[in-house]
Amino acid sequence: MALDDIDRRLLALLQTDARTPIKALAEQIGLSAPAAAERLRRLEDRGVIRAFTVEVDAHALGYSLQAIVRIKPLPGKLHEVQKLLESIPELAECDKVTGDDCFIARLHLRSIEHLDFILDRITDKAETNSAIVKSQPVKRRLPGY
Repeated sequence: MALDDIDRRLLALLQTDARTPIKALAEQIGLSAPAAAERLRRLEDRGVIRAFTVEVDAHALGYSLQAIVRIKPLPGKLHEVQKLLESIPELAECDKVTGDDCFIARLHLRSIEHLDFILDRITDKAETNSAIVKSQPVKRRLPGY
């Protein structure tokens, strides 16, 4: 789906603040409010915009650590591991990947002991390899921006 420059600018503004009023968006992209609203509607109809969400700061909620965990289910445990991962509330996102591991998960944690507690739930069903996140130099962003 090709996006024109106005669509790209509109998406960039919304990614910065999805609560920006239509009138303010329109002023920033050089359209009338009705034209900007129509652009938004078309982006939603095409499936480009799936949702308007809120970004929560996990650190403000007491989760001072993040870990990336590579997970390789033991033979015959793939579906059981996937169900277990879906049930862990500290798991912020998880990708099913090719290669030696099957899943790569991002966890928000209160401490190293918290990580140990979660991994203890997994280790009888899968091999894990963990890395503590020091920083995130590139935040999640739209492709091509």
